[in-house]
Amino acid sequence: MLLLILSYLGGALTIVSPCILPVLPFVFARTGQPFRRSGLPLLAGMALTFALVATLAAVGGGWVVQANQYGRWAAMALMAFFGLTLLLPHLADRLTKPLVAVGDRLSRAAQEGTQRSGIASSFLLGIATGLLWAPCAGPVLGLVLTGAALNGASASTTLLLLAYAAGAATSLAVALLIGGKVFTAMKRSLGAGEWIRRGLGGAMLLGVAAIALGWDTGVLAQVSTVATGGLEEKLIKKFAPMPDHGGAMMAQNAGAMSQNGGAMTAQNGDAMMAQNAGAMTQNSGAMMAQNAAAGGAMMMQAAAPAAPQLGVEGVLPPLSGAVKWLNSPAPTPAALKGKVVLIDFWTYSCINCLRSLPYVEAWAQKYKDQGLVVIGVHAPEFAFERDIGNVGEAVKKLGITYPVAIDNDYAIWRAMGNQYWPAHYFIDAQGRVRAHHFGEGDYAQSEKIIQQLLAEAGRHVDTDVVKPQAQGVQQAADDGDVASPETYVGYGRAQNFASAGGEPPDQAHDYSAPTKLALNQWALGGNWNAHAEQIVLTQAPGRIVYRFHARDLHLVLGPGADGKPVRFRVTLDGAAPGANHGSDTGADGGGTITGQRLYQLVRQAGGVADHTFSIEFLDPGAQAYAFTFG
Repeated sequence: MLLLILSYLGGALTIVSPCILPVLPFVFARTGQPFRRSGLPLLAGMALTFALVATLAAVGGGWVVQANQYGRWAAMALMAFFGLTLLLPHLADRLTKPLVAVGDRLSRAAQEGTQRSGIASSFLLGIATGLLWAPCAGPVLGLVLTGAALNGASASTTLLLLAYAAGAATSLAVALLIGGKVFTAMKRSLGAGEWIRRGLGGAMLLGVAAIALGWDTGVLAQVSTVATGGLEEKLIKKFAPMPDHGGAMMAQNAGAMSQNGGAMTAQNGDAMMAQNAGAMTQNSGAMMAQNAAAGGAMMMQAAAPAAPQLGVEGVLPPLSGAVKWLNSPAPTPAALKGKVVLIDFWTYSCINCLRSLPYVEAWAQKYKDQGLVVIGVHAPEFAFERDIGNVGEAVKKLGITYPVAIDNDYAIWRAMGNQYWPAHYFIDAQGRVRAHHFGEGDYAQSEKIIQQLLAEAGRHVDTDVVKPQAQGVQQAADDGDVASPETYVGYGRAQNFASAGGEPPDQAHDYSAPTKLALNQWALGGNWNAHAEQIVLTQAPGRIVYRFHARDLHLVLGPGADGKPVRFRVTLDGAAPGANHGSDTGADGGGTITGQRLYQLVRQAGGVADHTFSIEFLDPGAQAYAFTFG
């Protein structure tokens, strides 16, 4: 019920979001007509269509994206037709004659002065509006879609989407009712009804043009999260607490969604943004790392927080369903009996996860003789992370010594009710889940929980906490100076894409990058094939350009299907990075893609400022997935 209320309130806030502007003329075209026979059917059609398309796009894959694209063009044509009938009534009469009864009915229904406002035509306009509406996806809308992404379509998911759409329809209804009264008063006092009607027709045509040019998901999306983000965050904290957005990476369906800000639209698959509506959270964190040195040099930090007050959150379920276990056989219930257990959900290209791993490994080493069992659960985000060989190689390179379950089917993930990377669950010696933590950070507090659970089990432990000396990409992020969000480049979750024409799905296309980019915009140059999850360079050379603000820039990359290495060259503001090169590039910017993983391409040695990053690939086949920053 709380999530329903949250979804409804989030939808209601869309009235003050800039992405609503292109569809407002479609709604206000019914101003002055009976609300129950005109405005209400339109809003109902809009809400139902939005909920249906959003549900399908979250679970249906590329065919939904393609079908919805055709629907949007048809809807734009219909809206343009109705706009013309409002703007030029005499032209409308001529256009509708060949259409006989159907066309005549639609034309008359579009006229403000008609005596009969057809419910069916208003509902039809609502369907078209629902296809064209691309709400600026803030934190609340993201909460709605994870269930569909991970668990498939369900009545509850559709109900939440309907609640969101109903909230938006409610705020639009209020505006429509107020606008109707103003319209009536102006007609009565000024005789301006004809000019108002023509103005609405012109506004509809402008709205169609804005949507056709992508302004609803481009220009307006740049300011979208500013409008309502703060209010939505407060609602989330009240109705469905979550980590701070510097924290855990939230579960997403790679073919369907985007996590950070930006317009949500089913067009070109720039579809759904998804954040999880997890019921519990304890703290926040940041994002990823690689090249973990297991058991690296450690320092003991004496000052630590007081022991936390722990409740009981549930019971540890059977850890069954993993496709394979690494480092040891699957632990049996007998082996875990009387043990304190830490379960770490992670995936090897998640920067949050990788930066937290040195701490998890340090705890495993420090407390293994006191009765702590650490279990890693690798749950993939990208398709290449399902490759057992890739995961095994990452486990060795990262120096992980504790058991790791390869949870490709999300069996353990679902059994635990998890929704985040990374996520730590703390289980006492009686098999009860006593605490959890989502994201990186707050390591001293997490270790205090481990110490408390061991003490409850009768073990004697010291109160110091470990502090691994992480290097390279595992070094803690400079969170105070990160102004760029995680950014996916596959069309399924792309945002802030600046190359003209968007990303045509699943086809080779020649792209060009603008001369200048705004902060957090990115673009392509060369011939690329955009897929839902990644982009693939079809002809060399090709490049990716990103305007960013952060100390570190990472990019998840992979070689072509043939596995051949791909050479690349990185520049910052058009020059070699020099001292600002990352661990996977040289001072001259040169590097090579040898496997599917995260690559650190920039680490600024001095002060952090806005920079234009460019990576040029010198060989075909390069695959790019997502940018992360630290």
